[in-house]
Amino acid sequence: MELKLVREIFTDNSTIGRLYNDDVFLCYTLEDETREAGIKIPGRTSIPYGRYEIAITFSPKYNRKMPILLNVPDFEGIRIHSGNDDGDTEGCILVGLSKGKDMIFESRLAFVKVKELIGAKIAYDERVFITITKTP
Repeated sequence: MELKLVREIFTDNSTIGRLYNDDVFLCYTLEDETREAGIKIPGRTSIPYGRYEIAITFSPKYNRKMPILLNVPDFEGIRIHSGNDDGDTEGCILVGLSKGKDMIFESRLAFVKVKELIGAKIAYDERVFITITKTP
């Protein structure tokens, strides 16, 4: 399965995007601020553009299984999870069904939708990838 995250709105606080599954819109995303390549402020910088494999593993922090992006250069523990603003990201990708300025909403509903989709593919031994890009 190929997911695509297209970053669209860039502010000093966050990056808002859209998540697609085979070009079908799934939900909005919210990440930390996108910075120039090579510049990283821990917990306050979005991950680099690229293609990453996704697994579902147990998160000790959240005490449950959650999607995690694998082999992200210079980042560790990048998960897809619920939350509403950049204070909730810590470098991770938040998902929501609606958006506002520097915020997303209905995040838990979106998280369940995305986690179930990824989990179903992995359960059938299908590999899941996410490509992170921006609007042209």
